[in-house]
Amino acid sequence: MNAVVTTTELEAVLGAVVGAVTIAGDALRERFDPAARPADLDTLVRAIYANDEAILPILREHLLAARPGSRLAEDELAGGSLPPGEWWVVDAAEGNVNHIHGMSEWAVTAALVSDNEPVLTVVYVPLSGDVYTAVRGGGARLNGEPIRVSAKTELTAALVGTGQAKPREAPEALRRLGASVTTMLTSALVVRVSVPATMQLVHVAAGRMDAFWQFSDVRSGLLPGALLVAEAGGAVTDTAGRPWSPASADFLASAPGLHAQVVDVLN
Repeated sequence: MNAVVTTTELEAVLGAVVGAVTIAGDALRERFDPAARPADLDTLVRAIYANDEAILPILREHLLAARPGSRLAEDELAGGSLPPGEWWVVDAAEGNVNHIHGMSEWAVTAALVSDNEPVLTVVYVPLSGDVYTAVRGGGARLNGEPIRVSAKTELTAALVGTGQAKPREAPEALRRLGASVTTMLTSALVVRVSVPATMQLVHVAAGRMDAFWQFSDVRSGLLPGALLVAEAGGAVTDTAGRPWSPASADFLASAPGLHAQVVDVLN
């Protein structure tokens, strides 16, 4: 078990992490073509892998140097707990499928996880220049300014969201997702179904959206946003309201005044 990482230690390394993710994000922006329209699955898959292969080495080099002794979790679609120690959970192109279709909702993310607890996160949105950051115990920020989750208490006034964690999920997971959307459509004001998860979670952290759930344990899509929402004053649990960890089977992040109502609907 690692020694406890202090907020002061995390704040000291944050600038280097912002720098690493910004360098990677700017490189991904250079690869962006708003006119891109992949015509078939083979072309699409090649473009996805090409983005990852171009950007992941940048993150690996800079992040491992920023925190000596840390390791990089290479598989961005993996779920479940990590081995003990410090790990970087990254997505070199969060929303890769959007990027290669000429759409704007994509980012580069990095989260430092210490003994399976997210302690630092950076999300960079290259097309807008927005940088979301959070350190455990230090709050959440957008471009250096504090952000807070929504103050709403009525689900009937809420904008909520969900989406697939990855392509070709198990049929049972897709049925559960579809049923939850149908149920939530009769309870919330508006339901947004989109990818990637991080781009919805930054909206929850900033108070623009009110809740996000996903029936998945894909770490790279959840860990950065989980810390941002928690440090912005939100509730982060599984869909039954139990404490969330990378070992949890599903995920819920919401404004605290809506959390119990969302749990009731999802169950």
